[in-house]
Amino acid sequence: MSDYERIRLVTLGGAGVGKSCIIKRFLMNTYCDKYRSTVEDLYNREYDVGHTTLKVDILDTSGDMQFPAMRKLCIATAHAFLLVYAVTSAPSFESIKQCFEEIKEQRADFQEIPIVFAGNKLDLTSTHREISKEDVSEWVHCELPKLRVKLFECSAKDDINIKEIFRSYLTLAKIYPPNLEDPTGLKRQSSAYVSATKGRRRLGNSAVEKMKPTAGSSEETESSSIKPRSRSLIRRASKKTKQQMRNANDTDKCQIS
Repeated sequence: MSDYERIRLVTLGGAGVGKSCIIKRFLMNTYCDKYRSTVEDLYNREYDVGHTTLKVDILDTSGDMQFPAMRKLCIATAHAFLLVYAVTSAPSFESIKQCFEEIKEQRADFQEIPIVFAGNKLDLTSTHREISKEDVSEWVHCELPKLRVKLFECSAKDDINIKEIFRSYLTLAKIYPPNLEDPTGLKRQSSAYVSATKGRRRLGNSAVEKMKPTAGSSEETESSSIKPRSRSLIRRASKKTKQQMRNANDTDKCQIS
């Protein structure tokens, strides 16, 4: 393995399914019930994986499909995808089906790309459920054969299966073998986002199971003040891509309800 690996994980899914909540639960061990529409937020973390530095970019995308050029750019540059639906919403499952169709149309290598399907809001299933795990599993494993995929039901609110979602990328990306359930070589190298490039520090020997901050730790203090990366760079890239598509008379745009 090389001394440097980078994975760009892009989240896709409809509005309000909890994409941002899953990311923030994993990165900062926080949860907020208040809904805020996302345009595009980019987070970054660095980890030590044996003798390799693993740099992980997590791109949280909009669920309302107002920025088709930006969306195309996200899909084109991704190394892995997290497709999120809500187990309490059948339409949200149809949305990720269409998200997958976009990936398949834009990426000739889609069968080689790690993809995790996550059914969020598992905490609400005692009173309300519209889509079963069996139905999703049948679609994923029967209608989409020969893909590098995993399926989880999770709860960002109750912190159920959140670490397992992100750990699965290690095996799907062949960074760790599938039978290594608790890899101990993964140590967080930096807790900073892309915009915070100073004052990096090494944390202790924390495995994937121990990624969330402990109560009273300095990381917990940082999490309240650290913000996602500025979108200006992403917007400039998106504008350039949009101009190129306009020049090429490319009118193919995302049409997801």
